[in-house]
Amino acid sequence: MFRANMRVYVLLLIVFSHPLISVSVEAADRSQFPEEPLVANKPILPAEPALHETIDRLIQNRTADYAKLASPLSNDAEFLRRIYLDLTGRIPTIEQTRTFLKDRRPDKRAVLVDQLLNTPEYARFVAQRLDVMLMQRMNKKYIDPAKWEEYLRTSVAENKSLDQLVREILSADGTEQKHQAAARFYLARDGEVNELTRDISRIFLGADLTCAQCHDHPEVADWKQDHYYGISAFLIRSFVFTDKQKKQTVLAEKAEGEVKFESVFEVRDKTSKGPATTLPAVFDNKKIPEPVFKKGEEYKVKPAKGVRPIPQYSRRAQLGDAITTENRRFARTMANRLWDMLLGRGIVHPLDADHSDNPPSHPELLDVLTEQLMAHNYDLKWYLREIALSETYQRSSANELFQDQTAKELSDAQFTHALLKPLNPEQYAWAVMEATGLAEVHRNSLKQKLNEATLRKNLLGYERQFVSLFGGVPGEPVKEFEATADQILYLSNDQRIQVILPARPGNLADRLLKIPVDQTAQLAEELYLSVLTRTPLQTETEEVTALLAEKKGQDRAVMVTDLIWALLMSSEFRFNH
Repeated sequence: MFRANMRVYVLLLIVFSHPLISVSVEAADRSQFPEEPLVANKPILPAEPALHETIDRLIQNRTADYAKLASPLSNDAEFLRRIYLDLTGRIPTIEQTRTFLKDRRPDKRAVLVDQLLNTPEYARFVAQRLDVMLMQRMNKKYIDPAKWEEYLRTSVAENKSLDQLVREILSADGTEQKHQAAARFYLARDGEVNELTRDISRIFLGADLTCAQCHDHPEVADWKQDHYYGISAFLIRSFVFTDKQKKQTVLAEKAEGEVKFESVFEVRDKTSKGPATTLPAVFDNKKIPEPVFKKGEEYKVKPAKGVRPIPQYSRRAQLGDAITTENRRFARTMANRLWDMLLGRGIVHPLDADHSDNPPSHPELLDVLTEQLMAHNYDLKWYLREIALSETYQRSSANELFQDQTAKELSDAQFTHALLKPLNPEQYAWAVMEATGLAEVHRNSLKQKLNEATLRKNLLGYERQFVSLFGGVPGEPVKEFEATADQILYLSNDQRIQVILPARPGNLADRLLKIPVDQTAQLAEELYLSVLTRTPLQTETEEVTALLAEKKGQDRAVMVTDLIWALLMSSEFRFNH
């Protein structure tokens, strides 16, 4: 066992001693020109409030005594850690932390948000979030995941509008080299119609229609069987085709084929009309008619053995526009998903349960977010910025009123305080690498000017270890982090984790051991700023001092390593708060 007794002792002293987290921010003078007719000056109308101001007003108006019950704004250290994790997927370096905490500019938070939104790390991390949303960590099939990830990263980096991105994905078939990567959404699912229908409705329309395949949804009156098959009708003619000569797998399509359905609850008899059918449609939107061709003229390229057929008219090609163009449900779902990305909970929650029996916590706010996202042409960067600038986002996760029964009963849906968000696997990996100094060691080892892509490539192995351990079941909707026994053992004893803790030139342990023995307060500050992005409490400094008392040489090095490990294992580190 890896110094188990000492580890338990340190963990008890350090991890559980700090109660930071409670599970449960002049009109022109025309008098000299009397010959001109008098014209009334147009009134100067007040500017429309910024979206982040509207967010705060609508959140506050929804809860009685909100000002009394809400947590104060987060302190600078809490905000700094949160915004780095949410926009870049990592914690700040100790230099970045010290710089921000010393900054006295009143607008420093807005300045930081703008800086982070223009970093390569933002593009990489948000692309990862979109990847998980769209692909649910599916295994490799037909399309190289690295090409898909680069397609998403490039799209985010150039701030491609969200509706355009979705149209490209839903229009791609893999035949064009330029858009081949986008076809992964279809091909990784083998073009399976029911799986695609389920995921398209859930991801883009906020409705899990799985139970509407065989009948109207038994628990959601809004969701009908023809909603399911309206989406399925776009896809029913599509299939995976492998061109053996080109050694390429694409999504092909036939010119014929209709969806047919009937409820399993209906009894067939002589008077039955038989299975129903429907044209393509997105929920209750207008059904999309298709042109009629003379027999024998339905194809540009007719089906033949080893030949990919190309119909004159493609149903699937209509899907991207049908989902994204003037479709308020799509805009509402995207607005809600992006809100959840930063706040940790949707205004409609769960995210794929948007129906009249599960109304939004703040209906007026969701309407405004939907309208503004559409009005700003699905500008992802603008939208995330407005949320991040709101006091709602910047509230503390701690609430001094939690001792009061009323405050204890506050619902997370009221957004009176910041919710605790478990770090996702990528965040966890990069937080560990930043905290221990591993990432900084690699940065310093790069001879050329820092290239974020090179850094990520060098450390990709560590990231993948965390994803394989905490990423859940490939192909299934990703759930929140919940430590299992295997995961705890990995974090506690796995040599791939343990090897990055001891001192090596430039890492955290090395920096701590270079601090004079009699300067334990300085050591404690370096430790806490590096791992938890805050200065230690007086009691924590005293605990560190006591643990290091009279420790010299190897014993001191071991204790320093154990202190780092203890903070990495803490709930405070494992959550974004």
